[in-house]
Formats: sequence, C-alpha cells, structure tokens
Amino acid sequence: MPSSRHRPPPNPQRRVITQPLSGAELDELQALLDGVPAPLEALDVSMLDGFLCGVLLQPHSVPATRWLAHITDADGRALPGGFDVTRLHALVKRRHAELADAITRRQWFDPWVFELDDMATPPVAEDAGIGPDGDPDDDAAPAAVDAVYPWVAGFATALELFPGLMALDARALNEPLALVYRHLDAEDLEDADELLAEIETLEPPADLSEAVEELVRATLLLADVSRPLAAPRGPGPARRGPPRRPR
Repeated sequence: MPSSRHRPPPNPQRRVITQPLSGAELDELQALLDGVPAPLEALDVSMLDGFLCGVLLQPHSVPATRWLAHITDADGRALPGGFDVTRLHALVKRRHAELADAITRRQWFDPWVFELDDMATPPVAEDAGIGPDGDPDDDAAPAAVDAVYPWVAGFATALELFPGLMALDARALNEPLALVYRHLDAEDLEDADELLAEIETLEPPADLSEAVEELVRATLLLADVSRPLAAPRGPGPARRGPPRRPR
C-alpha cells in the first residue's frame, strides 16, 4: 500500500456525478408513487420534479427528513406501518442530487414534463383553447402548454410548505416567478398584484418546448436570488406570502 505522501491531495472542487434516472427507472418511480395507498395522495413524477426544484431554491438547505414525507403525500401524512419506501426514496434522492448539481452550477436541465398524450390523467379540459362560442380562442395558450401544469403545481407546493424563498426581495422574484406562475389560475395567486401585473406583460409561450425552457430559465434566475454565486445583496423591504397550492 502506498504511503499517504504519495497519494494525491483531496480536491475540494471535485463533485460527485449523479447518474440520471433512465427511462425504465422513471417508469419504476411512477409505479412506486402509484403504489402509495389511499387516502395518501402521492405526487406524480412531474409534480415531484417541480417540488424538488422548489425545495432546492430555498435560501437555506431543507433537510431530506422535512421534504421526503411530502413526496408520498402532499400534506405530509405518515405512511402506514410496514410500507417500504427504500427504493422510492433512493430514486427520488438521485433526482434531487442531479437537480441540485445543475442549479448550483447554473446548468440547463430537462424538467420532467410530458406530452399530454403520454399522461394518464391530463390536467387540461378537452375544450382547452376553445372560446365560449365554440371557436378556437386566439388568446388561449396552445393546449399542449398545459402539460407543464403538474410541474408548476409541485413547485408551488414546495414554496407553500417552505416559504424561505418567498420571504426574499419581491422585486427580484417577480420576473422569474411570473414565468412559472403564469400557468396557474389568477385565483391561486393571493395578494400578488405585482406578480399578476408582471404576468400580464408576458406573451404566451408558442409551444410546449418554449414553456419548458421558461421553467428552466426561471429556476436558474430564482437561484441567482436565493443562492447567489456572488456575495448576496441585502434583502429589500417588499415582502409577500406564497401563492396557494393548487388543488
């Protein structure tokens, strides 16, 4: 065995590379979430992904012991005794680590957003994009864009449960939050007049690809506010509470 003086010194900049979940593992994760017994309401994989991003954007790290319970039930109710979540938690933690690395390094990532035809329970009405007269509504976003709704709902759930991000400077949060919360009903945004005004200034995304890109851009912009790479600026005076979690 070589002596310690011949070993390379530890590299504090070295990062652990997390293997992304394969397609088969993603299907396995969804099956495990589907197997959580009623009356618990587990997140689906798209909601889970948005939830993890909301957790990772908090100004202070949230211990896994606090957020894991909300994966298998949005309200954090306890699992029945004997229910084995070992594999489920292992897969979730891998995705958490992958997203944490991307957000920390401000690198692009692929959100778990799926075409509506591939989703078991599409969160969109059959007549989405149709005006009251039965004709296409030119002001409505393409129905395909609504596929981002579960991701946004998971994100909003995290920000309701862990409000640290929303306690930061509202002025700095408005623009990136608008890119995300534009996909919610205005009724879900309480006491958020400035955010609603910012949303009104946005052009609707042209398609699902553009909507997904906006989710990633918003996540990284929010990271600049809550986890700045440079010395943080002092918080501004403006404050607001989190939007209500969509039901």
